[in-house]
Amino acid sequence: MSGIYIHIPFCKQACHYCDFHFSTNLTRQQEVVDALIRELSLRKDEFRGVNVESIYFGGGTPSLLTPQQVQLILEHIGKNFQMSGNPEITLEANPDDLDKQKIYDLSTLGINRLSIGVQSFFEADLRLMNRSHNVQQAIECLDLARALFDNISIDLIYGIPGRSLRDWKSNIVTIARWELPHISSYALTVEPKTALAHQIKMGTVSNIDEAAAHRQFEYMVQTLVADGFEHYEISNFGKPGYYSKNNTAYWLGKTYMGIGPSAHSYNGKERSWNIRNNKKYLDAIQESTLPSTVEKLSEVDRYNEKIMTGLRTQWGVDLHTLTEEFGKRYMEYALEQAKPHIKRGVLSLEGQYLKSTAKGKFLIDGIASELFMVNLG
Repeated sequence: MSGIYIHIPFCKQACHYCDFHFSTNLTRQQEVVDALIRELSLRKDEFRGVNVESIYFGGGTPSLLTPQQVQLILEHIGKNFQMSGNPEITLEANPDDLDKQKIYDLSTLGINRLSIGVQSFFEADLRLMNRSHNVQQAIECLDLARALFDNISIDLIYGIPGRSLRDWKSNIVTIARWELPHISSYALTVEPKTALAHQIKMGTVSNIDEAAAHRQFEYMVQTLVADGFEHYEISNFGKPGYYSKNNTAYWLGKTYMGIGPSAHSYNGKERSWNIRNNKKYLDAIQESTLPSTVEKLSEVDRYNEKIMTGLRTQWGVDLHTLTEEFGKRYMEYALEQAKPHIKRGVLSLEGQYLKSTAKGKFLIDGIASELFMVNLG
């Protein structure tokens, strides 16, 4: 098994763009921690004999956990699962949660990677997104974290309404001061039923300008690659040796276990996900029942996922592997569907690998979907 993902379903406040599962009522935080530990115990035999290569605390806002709660979860993972020699252990954090003592405490518990949700160095952007931190807190947090952690990633969001290319360049210039080894950057998207979607509908916030987002993406890629980053996945940039083990495992199709409400798991043949409701999750775990839905993936499902995840990475889709796993017809289908995209320069065929070109990266999800198979017939 490549990794264990721990979903912490709590936030201080709701970011206007977010549709992940969380609650702003923190009163049941310890109950959920106890349930996470119980779920780990209930599922200890699912991947017996396979080493855990990464542990990832995501959410929600994992930095709301106390160091004692983090330690308790890690101890129970160690008791129930076989660990690799040096697992990557990541904790997602908001800048306002990380003071000097908290950062020190986390560094002593085995957390060896921080993923810090900065998003922007403009106060107006943080207010628009309803982030819980301000710019000064982000700067102070990064200064403190850099003193104790070598492996730090930050999140940035591009395509924010009203933000110019010049402003975006300022964000990229600002992060250079910390010489960070990893950056994750995502286009702002308007998810249904979020506050942002409502604001755009009411006209209080401008809609997303796709052309402006595309220009910001291209500038970011050019600048970060020139600075020694490897653009190993559409939204991720890492210095050599600093790719996210957790995320890379998803894209390479490795197995993983998701613990907590709304968390997803994958065993190579089936995908499952826990119920997206804290109370119902707690009630089920207290009864020693796993509150999950299981989907058996068809051959077509697995082929489509292979296409999507492969084209998002620098490695592309290995056509030899495609043939070995699914048969010659699938490989030939992928090549036939790829031909017009190769012709217009958004995909390329490099030996046995089908890859996105620089021109195609920003649009790759849409391009990949055109290689999907609906029915082999």
